[in-house]
Amino acid sequence: MNRGVFIKRWSASAAVIVVLTASFLTLLHVEAPSAHAKASAPVVNAGTYGSGALGSWQANTRVISSSAEVRHVVATDGVVLFGDSIAVQDGAALGRLLGQQLGTSFAQYSWAGQPTSAAVDAMAVWAREYGLPRRIVMAVGSNDIFDPPAFAAQVERALRIAGPQRTVYWVDVQVSRTDEPTTVQVADQRNSEWINLQLEQAALQHPNLRIVHWAEFLAERPDRLHTDLRDGRHTTVPEGQNARNALILQAIRPN
Repeated sequence: MNRGVFIKRWSASAAVIVVLTASFLTLLHVEAPSAHAKASAPVVNAGTYGSGALGSWQANTRVISSSAEVRHVVATDGVVLFGDSIAVQDGAALGRLLGQQLGTSFAQYSWAGQPTSAAVDAMAVWAREYGLPRRIVMAVGSNDIFDPPAFAAQVERALRIAGPQRTVYWVDVQVSRTDEPTTVQVADQRNSEWINLQLEQAALQHPNLRIVHWAEFLAERPDRLHTDLRDGRHTTVPEGQNARNALILQAIRPN
């Protein structure tokens, strides 16, 4: 990606901030407060970046493939996924879709609430214990809105582990939690775009990093913020789940 393309992409990302923030604030006036169950305690201290702090996540729901499954995926050069709570919900459906459309095997390490650093830790363990296939999906970053400057280093770390011969497909981030005050929602949106711009910058340096443009897909039609997201970050089922997984499939599918 050359500098001109990056500047064009940056302008598009800036537009996403405006469109999505305005749309979320509009939705606030039409959704009842009880429409979505809260997944975490409300933000009391907005912290340095306005989104609060990442809470304890280690006891959260997780979906982790067995050693035998991972070894099979590596042996058959399938696809591995490292994800957060969205992947906990959507990962199995993605695996089925990849199997049906591409005939590929699939394994995942998805843990609700985990930041990118923890997902990359898991990636390092798998690389050491099993090796990695040529295609790696990273569906993390939503939990990095609490500390956006730390994200870029984790992207670089993941790419070092993967090496230049593997392709890393990274799903970009859209978070603006509808169960939080307006000021926090705006901070979430700003921090999401900060993370996405760091992904774009990394893609300038790493041709094997391919971004799955989930945030841009949502911005193309603001009604998708309601039809494809249930709380400002997690996908609806089946609409949002199908749409996000289809974007991942499209990125992975051979040209």
